[in-house]
Amino acid sequence: MAMFGIIDFIFPIMFLGVFGLVIGVLISTLVKNAKSERKNDASPRLTSAATVVTKRTHVRGDHAHTTYFATFQFESGDRLELQIPRDRFGYLVEGDSGKLHFQGTRFLDFERQ
Repeated sequence: MAMFGIIDFIFPIMFLGVFGLVIGVLISTLVKNAKSERKNDASPRLTSAATVVTKRTHVRGDHAHTTYFATFQFESGDRLELQIPRDRFGYLVEGDSGKLHFQGTRFLDFERQ
């Protein structure tokens, strides 16, 4: 009978701990995304000559959520990886040169030359 008393005491504490952890991770993610959006909104819109160096995808979760990325190289040799909207990803070809339009870490457009 004493064993059930311990379980009855520990289970609510463990449940609240896990629940608190999940809520904390969700809030942390939302705050991080909001800060990133605010920083991008405050950044100037830039256009620069660039070349598409590489493309990649990241598949996450059981529901196969896919995120698309492309790395661009500027004439200076600097590189920048940006998340690309799904409907624009297929139009980018590695080795293409053109004008990259971006705002902070936000991809706006790529005009192939």
